[in-house]
Amino acid sequence: MDKGLLVPLFGRGMDMEGLYDKKMLFVYNPKAGKAQIRGKLLDVLNIFAAAGYEMTVCPTQKRGDAVRIVQSRRKDYDLVVCSGGDGTLDEVVTGMMKSRFRTPIGYIPAGSTNDFGGSLALPKNMQKAAQIIVNGSNFACDVGAFNRDVFVYIAAFGLFTEVSYGTDQEVKNVLGHMAYLLEGVKSLSNIRSYSMKVTYGDQVIQDDFIFGMITNSSSVGGFKRITGKNVELDDGVFEVTLIKRPRNPIELNNIMASLLNRDIDSGAMYCFKTAELLVESEEEVAWTRDGEYGGLHQKVRIKNLCKEMEIRVDG
Repeated sequence: MDKGLLVPLFGRGMDMEGLYDKKMLFVYNPKAGKAQIRGKLLDVLNIFAAAGYEMTVCPTQKRGDAVRIVQSRRKDYDLVVCSGGDGTLDEVVTGMMKSRFRTPIGYIPAGSTNDFGGSLALPKNMQKAAQIIVNGSNFACDVGAFNRDVFVYIAAFGLFTEVSYGTDQEVKNVLGHMAYLLEGVKSLSNIRSYSMKVTYGDQVIQDDFIFGMITNSSSVGGFKRITGKNVELDDGVFEVTLIKRPRNPIELNNIMASLLNRDIDSGAMYCFKTAELLVESEEEVAWTRDGEYGGLHQKVRIKNLCKEMEIRVDG
């Protein structure tokens, strides 16, 4: 049996001799967001039990736990549910992909920003999110391949990316997405640019960039529309934004304002959609995947795995 707590809860209307007809693996991060899962856990589990699920409950203790738990899961689970931030969802999807067999995923957002949960229109109320998991339908959405790793909704480099994994969890809990900006402002005097060659389709771009993001989400860092218009999570393409190195602080401010308002300045940034791209740099560049550290790379090949993941949504 998977390492975890088997929860023998019986829902309303079920007698003690009744048998659960479905199995669920429930993985949650007890520290995500403001640790709100601690006060809602029994309510959430009761909703699942009432729907006929026998549950194996596994709280994570450290980074990588969700990957290992999901990768080693049994094949008889009907549903894998996770609660935490987008980083927790990333680990669950990573474990799913490594296991080489698929199980539908339920997601209860409980992080400080929950970009992907917002893109799926999942409620922040944990009980309502649990009800969607038991009553909703499966939505097949895209997953990103990042060299030999995967990501759910964003791979990024440059300005602000080191902030996402460098900001203390307690700070994120208190400030939410403002933590990214507050920490980022401290770094503006030391902006680095990276000489890169970006190849997609028959196009080749060579320039110096301070920031780049490859996304499959309608928001990043809590900011909506920053990734582009008409974003679809199952269309087989990513939205790509690459920001050139500004010549002065005023130009930088104008670029950031254009990005936040999605009023694209074609002279300062590249924006396009693609199913696959290759990013090559002259030096090793630090990347993030779904807000967590993704390693140093000189060559990154990113590919859209169309409709590779099934996740439970309303409707």
